[in-house]
Amino acid sequence: MDGLQIDTFVFAPLAPILGLLLFWFIQLLFIENQRYMLSKIWHKHEPLCRFTNFLGILYQTICHALGYTVTRSGISDFVISVDYGKVAPKKEKKGVFEWVSNAFLFIGPFFIPSLLLLIYFILLIDSSAFSFPTGHYDSFSSGLQNFGTNLYRFSEKFFVFLSNIDFFNPLHFGFFILLIIVGLGIRPSYIGETKKEKIDMVYDLKNVKNLLADKPLYLLFLFVIAYIVFYISFFLEHGWYVALFSFLGWLSIIAIVSIIITQAIILFIKNTDELPRPWSFLPYIVIPLSYVIMRFALFFYPVDFSNSISLIVMILSTILITFLLLKYKTNKFKTKKNIKKAEEEDDKEEKRKRRRSTKE
Repeated sequence: MDGLQIDTFVFAPLAPILGLLLFWFIQLLFIENQRYMLSKIWHKHEPLCRFTNFLGILYQTICHALGYTVTRSGISDFVISVDYGKVAPKKEKKGVFEWVSNAFLFIGPFFIPSLLLLIYFILLIDSSAFSFPTGHYDSFSSGLQNFGTNLYRFSEKFFVFLSNIDFFNPLHFGFFILLIIVGLGIRPSYIGETKKEKIDMVYDLKNVKNLLADKPLYLLFLFVIAYIVFYISFFLEHGWYVALFSFLGWLSIIAIVSIIITQAIILFIKNTDELPRPWSFLPYIVIPLSYVIMRFALFFYPVDFSNSISLIVMILSTILITFLLLKYKTNKFKTKKNIKKAEEEDDKEEKRKRRRSTKE
């Protein structure tokens, strides 16, 4: 077996797997950053933080329930609260059934909420965003290229839709609200003023590691199935294998985008908290007001990309008014100027003292 054959039959199946792991790790980093940002606004926005915690636990509990449903264990008890969630099976099943249920619990929250958004997205746009290459690939590099191409095609359609979203359309507005809810809840971590234990990205990774390390034969079996599917796709010259991992990559992209949007909202809330009342309400008024004004103006003077222009004006006007209020209504920027001015005065005073001492 030469080098090309080794690349084809040994390393090529790993390409989309590694690509998916990369996006999943990026998703983990954004989740950890959001957890940190939420902890910073806890003292002023406890209801919001507790709501996001409820969403996170709700997603976990639903995913665990789906795991018991898939393994036909049944559900005898379903408990959910702001700080706690539990699902009890009707039948206690061990072995592979228990392993699959735990996989849904620890890995499902990263992908299953995004699946709801993906289904919603499919209903809103044409099916051209969901095309896969019909051919096959025969090397590790070409596998990564196919995987990246599929994700690029989907991302392009997804970002075009977001940049042209119409808040006057109930379906578009509902999609955006669901996007925020998903972004706030894809966080299998506890956010609270006090914590019984450290729950963060490392904690989540340990759960996944323990899941895989406790049953290495199951993990090996999954790799064997992956290689078999790759070989079938390769010999039949179809893109089934890379399409499967590309689909999971779509879910990661949706999750990452939703988390980025919710982080922008959390940052906006954090900055407006520094404003005195009633000025702190002004940026929130500017958001709908600027959008509605632009939509009505562009209705009477229509131009291309009117939805995108309205979104850009809304975002820029909100950023501008927030920046101006922070500058003129708080000491956020004045402090730096005062410190610099005080340093200059100290330098001048020091020079005067030196001159006096030299004269004496």
